[in-house]
Amino acid sequence: MISKKVALKVLNECLATGGDYAEIYLERTLSNSIMLENGKVESVVKNKSFGVGIRILKELRSVYGYTSDLSEKSLMSLAHNLAASFTGTRQISVTSIKKQKVKVINPVEDHLKDVPSCEKVAYLKECYQATKGDETRIVRVQNSFVDNYKTIEIYNADGPVAHQYENVEERGRMAVIAVASENGQIETFFSGPGRCAGWNWFKNVLDYKAVCKNAGEKAIMLLSAKECPSGRYPVVISNGWGGVVFHEACGHSLEAAATAKHLSVFSDSLGKQIASPLVSAYDDGTMPNEWGSNNIDSEGHKTQKNELIKDGICVGFMIDKLNGRRLGMEANGTSRRQNYRYEPVSRMSNTYIAPGKDNPEDIIKDTKLGIYVTNFGGGSVEPTTGEFNFSASEAYIIRDGKVCEPVKGCTLIGSGKEVLMNIDRVGNDVDLGQGMCGAASGSIPVNVGQPTIRIKEITVGGRGGKLE
Repeated sequence: MISKKVALKVLNECLATGGDYAEIYLERTLSNSIMLENGKVESVVKNKSFGVGIRILKELRSVYGYTSDLSEKSLMSLAHNLAASFTGTRQISVTSIKKQKVKVINPVEDHLKDVPSCEKVAYLKECYQATKGDETRIVRVQNSFVDNYKTIEIYNADGPVAHQYENVEERGRMAVIAVASENGQIETFFSGPGRCAGWNWFKNVLDYKAVCKNAGEKAIMLLSAKECPSGRYPVVISNGWGGVVFHEACGHSLEAAATAKHLSVFSDSLGKQIASPLVSAYDDGTMPNEWGSNNIDSEGHKTQKNELIKDGICVGFMIDKLNGRRLGMEANGTSRRQNYRYEPVSRMSNTYIAPGKDNPEDIIKDTKLGIYVTNFGGGSVEPTTGEFNFSASEAYIIRDGKVCEPVKGCTLIGSGKEVLMNIDRVGNDVDLGQGMCGAASGSIPVNVGQPTIRIKEITVGGRGGKLE
């Protein structure tokens, strides 16, 4: 998107006042979004965007700026103004640029950007019919398909030889919102599978009709659900999207953006037990074609499978370049950003609790009285303490080892430390669920995941009295 000659001049301008690292991040994005409301086309939006972000590091200080003007004059001006944030003399002169090979872990053959809008509309109309069917209690269905094709070029230098990386990110996501109503009561259910994949996956691999039908059925089911009881109970959390509890309550607290500044409950936990010995956990950006995967991170590092917890012991953090300096550790491929307008920082990709040895059916059978949670809605967490509350969008009562009636208004309240230490069963059925994670470097696609687990006791909030 810019020549090596221009990149060389910009990098040297960045380093003129003593900076020890300079980075140019260029990006072009093609995005398409189609939405249907009750089977009728509500919007078809196509966007193109491009821009560049420039970052300079000097020891533990960072300065960042961006522009959508890719001319040499604009880039040199931005680099000059950013460099003026530091006072000093040049320590590094960049003399050459070496292109680095990027291994493709997310191959896509049938690009979503090439699929005609009319074909996507027809697909979403099938989704609508699968959700609505003949059910009069389904009063609203919103179906959408979003795809994003991003080409990225990175130049960075902390010595005389700069490195150049070229990368492509492509993702798609189908989403459905089903709204059911009866006797003045309204219930909603959401599902949104996504993947770094082409049209064939969404049409022929993903069972999209089953996903949409399930959303409608769950919204109707919630109409008859009773209020969830409150108290301290065993809670079984299903695989896949249940991993959002680990993501929010524990994952963010293991990002170097928090641990390096002692803003995390786990800042000083390396080598210490923070979880049940049954728990091991990873952040893995290398899983082929998964929603949170990338060929390289936003700093040009290869993505990795990073072990965070091993048999209950904290063994690693997710580390970006700047916070790695604060920790005295190397970056490990977890630096991410929404787009060129954001400075990159350590973020999760595909984060999950590893499978255990238990049969998930046995975990249910061995729970005499408790709550079974299979899906979550909103929630909040405070990384410095790990305290959280999560609302379950789908939950049931467990009685005598059997999943019984559904309940609504279920909230789990606790802390990351409490959850991790109180896990006493871990299933062998690990699965992933797709979502968007918002933080300092914007909103990014992430997978959350886990097998079926049991928390032996946690506070459950609800308006249904005591569980009996």
